[in-house]
Amino acid sequence: MSTRRYRSAAACQNCRQRKVRCSVTVTGIPCIGCTQDGRECHVPPTKTQTIRERHTRRTASVSSPPPNTDSNRLISQSSLPQQSLPQRSLPQPSLSHPSLSQPSLPLHAFRDETHSQNVDHPELANLRSVSNPPDDSRRQEEEQTGVEIATKVLGKNNKPGQAPFYTGDSPGFGAVFDICSPSEQPLSRHIMLTSKTSASLFPEDKAYLQYKGVFNMPRKETCDELLRAYFHHVHPIMPVIDATTLPRLFPGGDGQPYNLILLWSIFFAAANHLTADTWKSEGFSSRKAMKETMYSRAKCLHHNGGETDHTVLLQSALLLGFYHSEADTYTQPWFWLGVAISLCQTMGLHRFSATVCASSPITGSQQRLWRRLWWTCFFRDRWLSLTMGRPLRININDCNTLTPSADDMLSDFTELPESISAAYVPKDLPQLAEYWVVVIQLTQLLGESLTLCYQPFGNTSSFQQVEALEQKVLHFQLPEYQETGQSPLATFYLYHLQLHYQAFMITFYRPFITKDPEGLPASRQEAWRAHVRNQINTAALQTNTILDNLAHEKLLEYSGPMTAPLIVPAMHVHLLNCKSSDPVSRRLGLNKIEVCMIVLEQMQHTHPCSSVFRGIFLEAIRCIFPNYVAQTVLPEFASKSSPPQDVSTDDPMAGITIDENAIDALMDEVSIFNFWESLNNMQT
Repeated sequence: MSTRRYRSAAACQNCRQRKVRCSVTVTGIPCIGCTQDGRECHVPPTKTQTIRERHTRRTASVSSPPPNTDSNRLISQSSLPQQSLPQRSLPQPSLSHPSLSQPSLPLHAFRDETHSQNVDHPELANLRSVSNPPDDSRRQEEEQTGVEIATKVLGKNNKPGQAPFYTGDSPGFGAVFDICSPSEQPLSRHIMLTSKTSASLFPEDKAYLQYKGVFNMPRKETCDELLRAYFHHVHPIMPVIDATTLPRLFPGGDGQPYNLILLWSIFFAAANHLTADTWKSEGFSSRKAMKETMYSRAKCLHHNGGETDHTVLLQSALLLGFYHSEADTYTQPWFWLGVAISLCQTMGLHRFSATVCASSPITGSQQRLWRRLWWTCFFRDRWLSLTMGRPLRININDCNTLTPSADDMLSDFTELPESISAAYVPKDLPQLAEYWVVVIQLTQLLGESLTLCYQPFGNTSSFQQVEALEQKVLHFQLPEYQETGQSPLATFYLYHLQLHYQAFMITFYRPFITKDPEGLPASRQEAWRAHVRNQINTAALQTNTILDNLAHEKLLEYSGPMTAPLIVPAMHVHLLNCKSSDPVSRRLGLNKIEVCMIVLEQMQHTHPCSSVFRGIFLEAIRCIFPNYVAQTVLPEFASKSSPPQDVSTDDPMAGITIDENAIDALMDEVSIFNFWESLNNMQT
């Protein structure tokens, strides 16, 4: 190895005398050596100006914007390719609304000054961290935040705050407050901090958002229809929006602030329930194209809009969880649910007990909204875990949030003007709120069932545990049908609640078809197995009855993305009956599963998951009946936009084959989770 030493292009007098390498060409004056020795750093006059100019140019090249960038200009709409953009554009002042007033990183890759100066020397890195005034200011600000958190928790700071913060419970860093507490009273973990001053987005970010079309709004008539569709078809099952924001939810020309992230998320979730004339009038070729565009804009704002309000991001994530795409094997709902639950736990919504509510600085209306958001996450976690065969993300033993009431949903609407309520809100919302509370209660039972009966590890559930849970199930009361005065919308949601219940019943008894609980007396085994079979077959038959009622009363048009998965457990039971040795039972099983297949066919033009479920069961049926030909909707009843055919031209199942392992899993009598895992075994 060569031991030859190379001299620096320039060095200060001290480094020259000591014959050591000088950092002046990297750090400028003073160099590292002079700083450590506390000596004056002096460079010969002939070199000083050149070094300073070089250092200045290097710093400017990092901190200045790229060339040819006008910080006050957005890319014009006419110069950018648009994707089926509606006609209306937002005015420039809309950039100041809350969702676009927060700081965010530029979309182009960049390096800060530290990385741009080849800092690979530890002494140089330490020097810069000590001598950089912005770093000192930032550290002081961060330290002050810690002081504010501590004084708020300990009750020494009564200044009002606007930004909610959750310190976490033991054994986290918040445990230090228990030591410092002047009393033995439990300290508040939910506090309100002072809001930080927000900065505007970088021009590059605004230009990118413009490019993605997030400022191009539909016509006002379409916006009205979308908001009406949300409050009629989405809010009753997922009440995630604060209704008091409805008057300023989208621009009305009065200059009021609004939130684009929520707006596009709501539009996307509500697009399933628009008429064909509406999406055609907006210039889209199909409902799917409209949903894809709205999803793209909402997702872009979620990731790049600079939003820092966790409540807004949580609301958006729950609504975007309706997204399915054949390109990602239907994993997007699971992804967005993970985002939503993480935000919930970051905000401490899972630890919002009665004691916390009583002493919390959070307002009552905010508490009610947070309860709805948390229990909506819980609802999605349990049913999506069942649908997709994924593990439960929420451990109920770690949560103590109050269970929701109907008032939690209804209180928002009491503050709305009558004219707005009449235009957007269903008249029988109080009844729908009661149905929502019952769904949450049923979801709690589903979680207990999944934990007790479907855990792959641990002790097998005992007969005493199963019997105790069964008593809760059998005492569960569903709302009764009201003979008079019930709207078609309320009737549909009652049927939808019943579909949840029947799917749960099948899920609860399903593992015991071939495997008895531990400790079941031998004298009761035959009676128990007969009881299990009867309960499962009854629930599957009741599901078909509900579907028949929905079709007869013309309520299938109210179905949403969650409807199709609720039919599948019954279809699984019918398919098992198709394997019976009795010819009559086989024919009846096939007849019942065909009813479900017809309903899925009706829904598949709006909800892509219906096509996937239908395709899987179609192949499974053909494994039992090789010559089976699927029935289609009769021509005289077929929709003009949905031609009767075995597989639709825009059906995501077209060209997809089902792996044999998926069919084997489907036919396995105890593989409800493996069956849903089979969705990932599809090969194109």
